[in-house]
This record gives sequence, structure tokens and C-alpha cells, in this order.
Amino acid sequence: MFYPEPIAKLIESFSRLPGIGPKTAARLAFHVLRMKEEDTIDFAKALVSVKRNLTYCSICCNITDMDPCRICSDKTRDPSAICVVQEPKDLVAMERTREFGGYYHVLHGAISPMDGVGPDDIRIKELVQRLSDERVQELILATNANIEGEATAMYLSRLVKPFGIKVTRIAHGLPVGGDLEYADEVTLSKALEGRRELY
Repeated sequence: MFYPEPIAKLIESFSRLPGIGPKTAARLAFHVLRMKEEDTIDFAKALVSVKRNLTYCSICCNITDMDPCRICSDKTRDPSAICVVQEPKDLVAMERTREFGGYYHVLHGAISPMDGVGPDDIRIKELVQRLSDERVQELILATNANIEGEATAMYLSRLVKPFGIKVTRIAHGLPVGGDLEYADEVTLSKALEGRRELY
């Protein structure tokens, strides 16, 4: 109403992003307006590229620009362990520790009945399919240390037990209610070292 239509649309687009209120959206829009044209074009191309050039790995469900992803294609990794994380950013946080040499599985969420998210709404079916590989001996549950993450870990533990695979949970070196992406490498390393089997 107060701005010309192009900037109003840009403000509206920014305000749809999580954690971006109207004032921040306006600040970002005016920053884009002040950018050099080639920088703005590069920014727009990066946004389009994310949507057009990324897919999900057919093995671990991580976001990737090749299928299978680089981690699943790496034959030097240990096939006996799969680390289960909630989001792709959690996988990156775990990789930064350089402590885990196995493979991953990305759930893309956590069980949360309050939000209408059940086991069928996240990538559990794909994980169960991977457990038919006889080389898998341990499933490390690295879901977040909050109610949803704990519920997901308990569900997976009960689901996987009949396979005869050891199920462990990373230790709570992470703060309760915290997300993996914000933890430092030392904290994540200690959490990984102190993982325990779920009963």
C-alpha cells in the first residue's frame, strides 16, 4: 500500500521466510534495491538453482545435487553404522565433528502428534528398507534432544529391535531443547562418544 508494487512484492516474499518479520523483510528488500544489478542477478540465480538443481539422495534422503549423494557414494565409509538425523543441517553438523565414519539417514522431521506429523510423514519407511543390508550392525539415533526428537528416537528403537541391530542414542552432551546445527564440534563429539543403547 505504501511502497511501489515491485518492492512491496519483495517485502512480502521475504516476510514469508521463517523468523523474518515485516521490518526485517523491508530492510532486506531495500538492501536488495541497493545491491549492484549483477549481484542481484547472482542472488536470484542461486535461489532458482536451489529449487531446480537439488534433489533427495535415493539412499539416505539427504539433499544433493547428485544421486546417490557424495557420502553414500564414498566406499571408504563404514557400512556397519547408520546415524539417523532429523534434518540435512544436522548431518552437516555431525560431519563437522569428523568423529563418525559411517553413513547417514535424514528423516526430514520428527514425530509430533500435536503438529499432525506421524511416522508416515517422515522418511522412516526408507530407513527400514536400508536395514535389510546385513552389513548394518548399529543404528545411532541423533535426533534432537526435545520432546519430538525423543519420541522419534523411542519409536525407531522399538521399530528396529526385531531386526537384531544395536540401537544407540547419542549422549545428552547437547542441551535439552537444543538443535544439532547450533552445537559446537566438541559438544557433538562428546555426545557421539557417549551414545548408549536404548532398551
